[in-house]
Amino acid sequence: MAQRRTFGSIRKRSSGRWQGVYWHEGKFCSAGTFQTKADAAAALSSIQSDLTRGAWIDPSAGKVPLGRYAGEWLVQRTDLALRTRELYEYLLDKHILPSLGSSTLQSLTSSRIRSWNAELAERHASTAAKAYRLLATIMRTAVTDGLILTSPCRLSGAGIERAPERPLATVAEVSTLVELMPERLQLVVLLATWCQLRKGEILGLRRCDFDIMRRSVRVEQSRTILRSGESIVKSPKTLAGRRTLAVPSHVLPAVERHLNLYTAIESDAFVFTTRTGAPLSLGVLQRAWFKARSEIGRPELHLHDLRHTGLTLAAATGATTAELMRRAGHASADAALRYQHATQERDYVLADALAEIARPAEVNELGPAAPKSDEALL
Repeated sequence: MAQRRTFGSIRKRSSGRWQGVYWHEGKFCSAGTFQTKADAAAALSSIQSDLTRGAWIDPSAGKVPLGRYAGEWLVQRTDLALRTRELYEYLLDKHILPSLGSSTLQSLTSSRIRSWNAELAERHASTAAKAYRLLATIMRTAVTDGLILTSPCRLSGAGIERAPERPLATVAEVSTLVELMPERLQLVVLLATWCQLRKGEILGLRRCDFDIMRRSVRVEQSRTILRSGESIVKSPKTLAGRRTLAVPSHVLPAVERHLNLYTAIESDAFVFTTRTGAPLSLGVLQRAWFKARSEIGRPELHLHDLRHTGLTLAAATGATTAELMRRAGHASADAALRYQHATQERDYVLADALAEIARPAEVNELGPAAPKSDEALL
């Protein structure tokens, strides 16, 4: 005699297909319809096994469209920095939701995401990596929320940005760029290169952050300008970002001159302002920078590349990873290590110098090699 089913039930529909149904937490659920009764029974057995293992997912839970879920996810992420939130909104609105937003969470497959990512990467490789990382984070949260069993974001290496090596400026180019910038912005180039400050850190500097006697600059805040044009002053993201740096002696006269000519006398006055005394806007700075870099024939050079240049030069002096981390305000060694590739070229210089040191000693110990006679060669 056949054993009576203890979980769910199977019924034949008017279409001739077999449907498996079951109750869970007071709700009537369907396991789907199948060609044979045996297939329906197998589906019910699988669901019963998932319930026993705690791996069951409500079939209706994953029917939420990605667009709606992503919007709710972003609202709930109150821990995001303003610029990060802006970036996420941009990636969702411009690159993720137009292609995937109407799809439900449970209908998103790895192949669908692979096609989307490949198409985007062909046009914007770096943006594709950022968008994939964001989508993968959202889908992991959906798994945690019990809406889907596994994330479809399983593309190896899709979230890794393979940006080309940023260009460097020569010391001569830095000097020329200083001369080409408006006088009230020349110090920006010097601080970015020789103090390795970020653009936001430079914009956030106040008179009180400079200590001329101690030849130092203190980084305690940055000024961020949002896409809307709103200016936000905030503290560094990490403790490493809050730091005091020694100002190179050749930069100090420019600091003193700028403070005397272009900065208000109040201790909390912004160091960089417009001609009207308003805090320096990003637009004014960018226009001056674009003009200067074009005049030296380096249109690909970003202002941030001056910081990269300065850190590379610091690495070439023999600075340790810890020293580079402190100077750059990096919380991890990974970011600082990229600048030590410059020491590879420096290593050849050192090797040649060692050879020069060793050469006199070899001559003294061994004496000049005597020419061999013809007889010695026989």
